[in-house]
Amino acid sequence: MVPDRPGWYGKYGGSFVPETLVEPLRELTDAYTKAAADPGFRDELARHLKNFVGRPTPLTFARRLTDELGGAKIYLKREDLAHTGAHKINNALGQALLARRMGKTRIVAETGAGQHGVASATAAALLGLKCVVYMGSVDMKRQELNVFRMRLLGADVVPVENGQRTLKDAISEAMRDWVTNVKNSYYLLGSALGPHPYPYMVREFQKIIGEEARAQILAEEKRLPDELVACVGGGSNAIGLFHAFLGDREVAMTGVEAGGHGIASRQHAARFSGGSLGVLQGTRTFILQDEHGQTLDTHSISAGLDYPAVGPEHALLQEQGRAKYTFATDHEALGAFQLLARTEGIIPALESAHAVAYAAKRAGELGKGRILLVNVSGRGDKDVDSVRKELA
Repeated sequence: MVPDRPGWYGKYGGSFVPETLVEPLRELTDAYTKAAADPGFRDELARHLKNFVGRPTPLTFARRLTDELGGAKIYLKREDLAHTGAHKINNALGQALLARRMGKTRIVAETGAGQHGVASATAAALLGLKCVVYMGSVDMKRQELNVFRMRLLGADVVPVENGQRTLKDAISEAMRDWVTNVKNSYYLLGSALGPHPYPYMVREFQKIIGEEARAQILAEEKRLPDELVACVGGGSNAIGLFHAFLGDREVAMTGVEAGGHGIASRQHAARFSGGSLGVLQGTRTFILQDEHGQTLDTHSISAGLDYPAVGPEHALLQEQGRAKYTFATDHEALGAFQLLARTEGIIPALESAHAVAYAAKRAGELGKGRILLVNVSGRGDKDVDSVRKELA
């Protein structure tokens, strides 16, 4: 799927930005278009993905989890085994190479759970670029390990004290920095959202997840899975998995949002269950907002899903019925976090645990002889202390 006009997915997407960003975004669009068509750029990225990131990541049959649930076979796409511990490095490395190609010397990034910040700092260290990461102070407290990792990698981590002090506010501060320092700085956006060309560009850097998974499941099972499952914050890991299967109409696709304390509590980040159409941080999509268009506060136990908008391509897939979107609560994600650790020796990120929670329910509904393919978008080292406190 490509935008049906520059930056648009049906009625979703676009580029709603101040005049000061119109030219930088045009420059970025042109630079990416040329880089994507350049065999030299593609070859360099492929070498780094193989020799530095460790791609392809494995596809693991979760035998004990499957046996315990007693239903469909569950396969796990292991993005937790990519260098830095999550899928974020795929996009960060691609964009960092583009920044260097454009002559930029400084990377500006935002982060919620810290994984995109770590990936950006890692890519910057690899390529000799300066890196500044904006992070809400609330997220810094619950992701202290990743804050230390970013600083160890040479990045300047700037706490954000505005608003709810989470991912949305970090994105706003990163954009302000970019506007101020656009001549030498590159804004390395971490998910498939924001103004064009970011949703398209991030999807293109992340689609390797689905391309690998499709080939791997065909090699293992000699057929495609019945359903794909991935967590959805902004939506980069999910669209990265889904993209290679869009033409396979027999393969269902399910995105799992953060249900927080439940939809009725209004303390959640489930945009498709409680949101409406609006514009936030450069893109038109589903947003959690009040009747006056004011963005609502969100909540999730996972910092990476704690965001009030969803990527525009997901909005179109939901409208078309090609993908469905549901949610898992904090309680369900905590249970899935422990379940996967106990049955498979894999500690998932809390974000990924939302997808596992849905799969644990869905396996029995599908029954034996069916196949679920779940994207484990990241590993849970960063979340162990938070989970320990929650369980206590």
